[in-house]
Amino acid sequence: QFMQSNGGLASSTQFRGKDAILSGPAGGIVACAKTAVENGHDKIVTFDMGGTSTDVAHYDKARGYERTYESNVAGVRVRAPMMDIHTVASGGGSVCYFDGNRFRVGPHSAGANPGPCSYRKGGPITITDCNVMTGKLQPSHFPHVFGENQDLPLDREAVASKFEAMAKSISETSGKALSSEAVAEGFLKVAVDQMANAIKKISIQRGYDITEYTLLCFGGAGGQHACLVADVLGITKVYIHPLSGVLSAYGIGLADVISLREKTVEQKLRSENFADVLAHLGTLEEEAKAAITKQTAESANGGSTKGSTKVQVIKKLLVRYSGTDTALALHYSEGMEADALVSNFHDLHYKQFGFALEDREVIVETATVEAVLSSDIRAKRSQSNAPAGGGPAKPRETVRVYFAGGWHDTGIYVFEDIPIDTVIKGPAIICEKVGTTIVEPNWNAQVLDSGIEMTKSSEAGVPSLQLQHEVCDPIFLEIFNNTFMNIAEQMGFALQNTAYSVNIKERLDFSCAIFDQDGGLVANAPHMPVHLGSMGESVRIVVERNRGKIRPGDVYLLNDPYNGGTHLPDLTVVTPVFSEGSGEADTGEIIFYVASRGHHSDIGGTTPASMPATSTCIEEEGVLINNFQVVKEGKFMEKELRDLLTAGKYPARNPETNEADLRAQIAANNLGIRELRKMVGHFGLPTVQAYMKHVQDNAEECVRRAIESLKSGSFTYEMDDGSVVQVKTSIDAEARSAKLDFTGTTPQVPNNFNAPTPVCRAAAMYVFRTLVDDEIPMNEGCMKAIELVIPPRTMLSPEFPAAVVAGNVETSQVVTDCIYGALGVMAAAQGTMNNLTFGNDRHQYYETICGGTGAGPGFNGADAVHTHMTNSRMTDPEVLEMRYPVRVDTFEIRLGSGGAGKRTGG
Repeated sequence: QFMQSNGGLASSTQFRGKDAILSGPAGGIVACAKTAVENGHDKIVTFDMGGTSTDVAHYDKARGYERTYESNVAGVRVRAPMMDIHTVASGGGSVCYFDGNRFRVGPHSAGANPGPCSYRKGGPITITDCNVMTGKLQPSHFPHVFGENQDLPLDREAVASKFEAMAKSISETSGKALSSEAVAEGFLKVAVDQMANAIKKISIQRGYDITEYTLLCFGGAGGQHACLVADVLGITKVYIHPLSGVLSAYGIGLADVISLREKTVEQKLRSENFADVLAHLGTLEEEAKAAITKQTAESANGGSTKGSTKVQVIKKLLVRYSGTDTALALHYSEGMEADALVSNFHDLHYKQFGFALEDREVIVETATVEAVLSSDIRAKRSQSNAPAGGGPAKPRETVRVYFAGGWHDTGIYVFEDIPIDTVIKGPAIICEKVGTTIVEPNWNAQVLDSGIEMTKSSEAGVPSLQLQHEVCDPIFLEIFNNTFMNIAEQMGFALQNTAYSVNIKERLDFSCAIFDQDGGLVANAPHMPVHLGSMGESVRIVVERNRGKIRPGDVYLLNDPYNGGTHLPDLTVVTPVFSEGSGEADTGEIIFYVASRGHHSDIGGTTPASMPATSTCIEEEGVLINNFQVVKEGKFMEKELRDLLTAGKYPARNPETNEADLRAQIAANNLGIRELRKMVGHFGLPTVQAYMKHVQDNAEECVRRAIESLKSGSFTYEMDDGSVVQVKTSIDAEARSAKLDFTGTTPQVPNNFNAPTPVCRAAAMYVFRTLVDDEIPMNEGCMKAIELVIPPRTMLSPEFPAAVVAGNVETSQVVTDCIYGALGVMAAAQGTMNNLTFGNDRHQYYETICGGTGAGPGFNGADAVHTHMTNSRMTDPEVLEMRYPVRVDTFEIRLGSGGAGKRTGG
């Protein structure tokens, strides 16, 4: 029998390669679930930290295993049931380095060869070495398998030498004097933050309160970081199994035989047709049980069977609101009525997304049945060598270990020596045969006959490091970089899942960002490049026009292309973030802004989908919205919004859809507000605001470094209608700055190829961001080293009432190619977003079709991807055909269309 990615076993005849992609991590989830439940932990977050990466997942006994039916594995979308596991590139072998500004961890790994520096093969500094440097990993209690004869301990001397050199380099570069052990602890803080952010993606993002959960750690490096990760997440209990170092393999031995069956239903969840839904479940149950019977017979014939003959059947319905594509799984128990399931769905939707549409029709999308032949193998309870009541545990030795900025006497205990039920106060090190567990100073560990359970101590532990925000700390610069971006990504996740239209939910044509108190961009999740440099202008318009009038609970809406917008279908929702006073009250001081921009399926105009090919003025492209208060002190201005959308010569065709998507954008903004306030509560407002500036300064420095290697140049791009975009790039290597002068570009044109200035700014920001070969947040700092010169009344600086719809989707691509050409770094892509639009009063559809990128020195162009200013995803044909009265006959790559040459285009 073979382990599958869905957490079950299958016989050789039932097993397929696509079902084994994540079978190893799935084994870990199975082991976690079975061992945790047996030890009284019904809600767990799994934390599997190995050598190259960390896998995290969520499990609730009441809900069972969480599976996803569509995953992205190594850049490939896979449609197969898998355990819902999130991976981040932080493992024991993750490489640690200082880039001149920030402490960086991963994504590169030292691997098994050469491995960490301490492995005696000349490897780089890694997370493992950080634990050696701080004393959390003691060479004398680690297997002696290193060196030429594989009989030497970890090489602490080599580690200390490299950290000493790094500390000296950091001091010379940043002016901040740090000891070797402080540098090592700094890298550990960054790694812990990355792993905690990964856990947020599978828990907090989905509406779970993980402070109620137990963190179940496994993997070779999990126990070394468990308490630190739990601290960041607010989790107060950690459980570590005695076989934590090999728990995935253990889980495969515990796994059940599983058969999954599913069927598309697409019926309304109503009492009158619920019998049809139940009939589907009945048919699937028969098929799943038959498959189990067949597998059992095959295993018995092959001499491999677990002996159990009782089959458990789990029935679920994947349910969604009509007109949406986000389905949630509901458990079905015998005798449940349709109305009860509808009520359960409303409750679950509210819990996960913060709202419920109780007047919306509920659709059963898919029926699923899981037949489970339970394993007779039980999770064994490990026995400590020492009996209970044998007196207090005594450490084998006491060593000095570096915790929270200082050295502390720390006992080293061997697991087998510790009597059962003994409580060990941190700091302590517990060594096991397959792992090392670190008990931090503010934690206690109780040794059970089934493992180690650690709980947060109510006593004061080691005082936390005081963060001085006036001077940028390179450790916390990386932590804030990651946290700001994580918040923007969480906003995007919420918007994608709660939006109504295909444009936002399927094509991902949206962007979410956070801004400082002046409207300066701090972090923009990597969504739509054409939105990157322009949302800040929209926020600043809101700030300037409402100064002194904004109140808590106010939300503003605009799409004005002459005031920070791109084109009319892109609606921007701006929400101020007020500081919190005592209790739930706000003090009235605006401390940040959050914003989301989404491409709406229709905003009026002469053609459905608001993308007219022949528009000559802005009125023909739809409803112009400028600084409209869509929420006033918490009240959604529904009537006023409807009046706005239905007014004018060419009103919006489906204002209900606009309203639904706007509610989703508001909800996404609210999530960003909650997370920012958590940051303020943890670090303090002065620190968060200071690091907003620090991350902008860091982005500026990264762009300036990239500019140093560029050369001046010029480029002229003639479009099909004879219009010309012209740019001259002047590089000042000494000042590390660039000037982009668009003088010579065609004046404002009478068609709709005019691109608002924010679009040109977004193109420039995108180009220079791509030239930085590093992970930096897209923010205001990226443009501080770049001067844009755009003469007035050109097609890159149109004035009202010029038409602009093609400027956003066509001219933006031309501007991007033009800048790349002037810099001499890349040939042009297709120069268009390949827009396809059709519709009527009932249906409006808009799509950008992928193409290829241009080649460059030493590389070919990429094939069949959305390029440059569009980063959207194409609508799946199945979704397109389900939501619209059309059929897709063919969709294929045009081979050879990239052109001939030493390096071919995509």
